[in-house]
Amino acid sequence: MMPIIIKLIIGVVGLIIGVLIGFLYRKKVAEKEIGSAEQEATRIINEAIKSGETKKREAILEAKDEIHRSRTEAEREIKERRNETQKLERRLTQKEESLDRKADALDQKNEELSRKLAQVQKTQEESEQLKSEQIATLERISGLTRDEAKDYLVSSIEREAEHDAAVKLREINQRTKDEAEATARELISIAIQRCAADHVAEATVSVVPLPNDEMKGRIIGREGRNIRTLETLTGVDLIIDDTPEAITLSSFDPVRREVARMALEKLIADGRIHPSRIEEMVEKSRREIEQIIKSEGERATFEAGIHGLHPELVKLLGRLRYRTSYGQNVLMHSIEVAHVAGILASELGLDPVPARRAGLLHDIGKAVDHEVEGSHVSIGVDLAKKYKENAQIVHAIAAHHGDVEPQTVIACLVQAADAISAARPGARRENLENYIKRLEKLEEIANTTPGVSGSYAIQAGREIRIIVKPEEVSDDSMILLARDVAKRIEDELDYPGQIKINMIRETRAVDYAK
Repeated sequence: MMPIIIKLIIGVVGLIIGVLIGFLYRKKVAEKEIGSAEQEATRIINEAIKSGETKKREAILEAKDEIHRSRTEAEREIKERRNETQKLERRLTQKEESLDRKADALDQKNEELSRKLAQVQKTQEESEQLKSEQIATLERISGLTRDEAKDYLVSSIEREAEHDAAVKLREINQRTKDEAEATARELISIAIQRCAADHVAEATVSVVPLPNDEMKGRIIGREGRNIRTLETLTGVDLIIDDTPEAITLSSFDPVRREVARMALEKLIADGRIHPSRIEEMVEKSRREIEQIIKSEGERATFEAGIHGLHPELVKLLGRLRYRTSYGQNVLMHSIEVAHVAGILASELGLDPVPARRAGLLHDIGKAVDHEVEGSHVSIGVDLAKKYKENAQIVHAIAAHHGDVEPQTVIACLVQAADAISAARPGARRENLENYIKRLEKLEEIANTTPGVSGSYAIQAGREIRIIVKPEEVSDDSMILLARDVAKRIEDELDYPGQIKINMIRETRAVDYAK
């Protein structure tokens, strides 16, 4: 047991001694390494100090070299500028000397000019004195003062100039007039040649063929009720005479005559002729006439090459187909005026479309002049304004009869075209126009009488058939009303022979059995 403990103690003591020896050895090694590190650091520091001093010396040397170069360059530039300044000073000195010489020369010239100016003034004074003496001498010789002679000379020149100007102006006016007249004749001849229309042949009667003479009796009806109904509804006079298989319709209004003709033909073709059927056919014929009027208006615009007209103006144009002026169909006349005005405008180098438009519409007022108060010119102007026509077109309508002074070329062309169309041979007949105006006036007198619902002039104006309103006019008052109408006709119209006033009052009662 003891030997083991001793061994353990010896082992522990040996271990401790080994540890102490190792520690001491390591300490000595560490101290040796520290010492060598300090030496190395001291060496590095010394080398860095030496290197810094070397670089410092090199930088100082470079700086000194740079300063030396800069100073040398500055001295060189200063020397060059000094040389340039000296050159400029020499040039300025030379210029000053040159200016001094020029100033001396100018002073000499001024002195010379002053002497010459004095001489000129002296000469001018002498000339003025001499002129005054000469004028005084001339005034003494002529017996006129200077102002009087001047006025005499000016007036003489003015008289001569006015005479020459008048002669020249007369020559120019005559030459212009001759040339204008020749040009106008040429233009008018061209327009007439290019727009040749047929002569107008208007009539106031229409003949309706019959299939047989028995149809005349059916048209007359029992106690004449059929023919009386047809005449009352249409305002047309039916003439049934010995002419075989024909009935003549007479009326100054072609629209009424056409309505009666169409209705009568329909009745003949249908075979059923009685008052109610007559009323139906007359109304149907009126509707067809309205359609024809619209078609005729469209045809007129197409022939004249006019587009964009208001539909109401187109209808009014169509109504002109049944309107005549001194026997000349107004619609054909309007189309002819449109063509002539367009041709004249083209020959003058103007736009022909406005001229044709104004020519087509110039008599549009005649479509309603029997319904509206005023001349056809004023009515046409109002219609053109109402349907938004151009101011140029409105002015041409207003000026085509000279009611206002023409202010545009188109107005003058329409005026000339209207005269050309109306003045060509056979275009118009005065008697027919007066006859139609008398019949229209006759109906107007009747229609403006209170209590009258409608009137028709028949028998070539020898009779007027007046239909009164039964609710306003009694049987007894019809006699007084007829006397009033007759009195107005006697006062307002001139007519041959006598006129029969035929008053008609009819009361109808209609009811339905259910």
